[in-house]
Formats: sequence, structure tokens, C-alpha cells
Amino acid sequence: MESVPLTFPARINRYLAHKGFSTRRGADELITQGFVKINGKIAKLGDKVTETDVVEVSENVLAKNALRHRYVAYHKPRGVSTDVQHDSKSISSELPALRGLFPLGRLDKDSHGLIILTNDGRLTERLLHPSRNHEKEYHVRVNKPVTDTFIRHLERGILIETYKTKPAKARRSGETLFNITLTEGKKHQIRRMCTAEGYNVEELTRIRIMNVKLDDLKEGAYRNIEGEELLTFLKTIGL
Repeated sequence: MESVPLTFPARINRYLAHKGFSTRRGADELITQGFVKINGKIAKLGDKVTETDVVEVSENVLAKNALRHRYVAYHKPRGVSTDVQHDSKSISSELPALRGLFPLGRLDKDSHGLIILTNDGRLTERLLHPSRNHEKEYHVRVNKPVTDTFIRHLERGILIETYKTKPAKARRSGETLFNITLTEGKKHQIRRMCTAEGYNVEELTRIRIMNVKLDDLKEGAYRNIEGEELLTFLKTIGL
């Protein structure tokens, strides 16, 4: 599946690959077999589409895609990496049953919590692009008492090096605990925000991605995202 941003006008086979219906070669086969329409007319190889064109794919193809795609909520433990290529102790090595699925986004090795795994390439750009503003919530324990001033600074945005973070939702949840909801995902962002304010993060847990919650899922365990939860998740990202 393609995760490079799509530019228009786009060839119909690239458009279908980007949307996750198939590879480009597979898209050519769908077009040749008459399973694809553009503005109500059967598409031909080499056709191009714009953002305003209506592209339809046969219901049979859609049904097969729905069966092929899988969505999993996984509680990544500390010490396990989301980097499959450069770390021997990665999610795929820890859970052979989930091989073929890839993580949507990252969670640093020293943190734990919710990761969504899927084989649906349509989700990458829709969930991770900075313009999407999808919420991710974290529970954080730091090395000293959380002050009202610290919470206000988190909410308004903190300068980390040359970048000021976007406004966030934050609340104190214990003497040295706070929850924060971000709509962006800079590398080690929460740790760097805390460091800039004189705090050290002792434990960081991601507890929610949009409507998908970690709840009581134990470290190293996973569950399928399905039913109403999946429908809401896909609808929110525009699928």
C-alpha cells in the first residue's frame, strides 16, 4: 500500500493503490476486468482522476478488502521497539501471530501503552499526517510534584529547541501524575516538553488513540478492533 501523499491529477491505478484497494498491478487488473468506474463510466487503463471525480469500485472487491484488512490494539511493553528494521526486539519479533501488520506511528522504547497495528495502508497518511489533528492521550508520571503553572504551560505550548508545541489538553491526576492529550507527534515530544520545564519523565503510557482506548489491556496483550469501535474509528479518519 502507498503512503506517499497523493497529488492530482493522478493515474487511476495509483489512486486505487493509495486508497488501499490493491497494489498498482492489482489495480490494473481491477480496471481491465471492469470493476472500477469514474463518474459512472467504466475506467480504462491510463485514465486520470482529480479530487472532485467520483471513483467507484465493485461491491465484490470492497467485500474482499473488508475481510482482508485487520485492525489490532496492542499494549506495547517497555523495551519493545516499534522499529521493525533496526531493532531485534520489535513488535513483530515478540508477536509472530501479528506478522504482516505494521504499527501506525511510533512509541519510544522506554514508554509503554497503546499501539494500533494494521495491514490497511490507507490509514497511514490519514492518521499520521500533521494536518489531521487526531487526538492521542497519555498518562505521565514525573519526578516531582505537578504544579498548576506546569499544566498551564503544557496546555499553551512549550518551546522545545526551535519549535513551539501546539496547544494541548492537560490535567493533573495525582501529586506527580498528569494526563495530556496531543494532536501532534514530534519525536520524544512529551519527554522533551517536561525537560524544558525542569521535570524528568519516570513513566509514560499512551492510553488512547482517538476513540480506541487501552483500558485494562495488559502489557504484551492485544485485541482486535471491531464492531462499533472500528466503525467509529474508520469514520473519523474518513473511510
